[in-house]
Amino acid sequence: MKTPPPSPLSASSEALVQAQLDAYNRRDMEAWLSTYHEDAVQFLLHAGELAKGHAAIRQRMEERFKDPALHAQLIHRIAMENIVVDHELVTRTFPDGLGTVEMVCIYEVAAGKITKASFAIGQTRPV
Repeated sequence: MKTPPPSPLSASSEALVQAQLDAYNRRDMEAWLSTYHEDAVQFLLHAGELAKGHAAIRQRMEERFKDPALHAQLIHRIAMENIVVDHELVTRTFPDGLGTVEMVCIYEVAAGKITKASFAIGQTRPV
């Protein structure tokens, strides 16, 4: 069975999430934050809210974006309509030094912005 082409909504949602990932890897806070709706909410998957709104999301990420080692490698992506799921390997500086962590990131897109993001975070591994 041949896989059908993505719907236009899937393609635009995927493009937005890719723009978010690109800005993250450049550590460009303004470009990264511009992909999020001003009232967006970030969650730890099945564990509650991490941040709500641009100000709280910015505060949560400011120190992380100062890390010159910060980089997210996309391993796999699934897009279905307005939902995009990324499996990533993130390299960053942890309290014990340089390391990597696997993440599953689930993004919900509406009106051209990320409105919800949920993160499942694996164990940190030293590099």
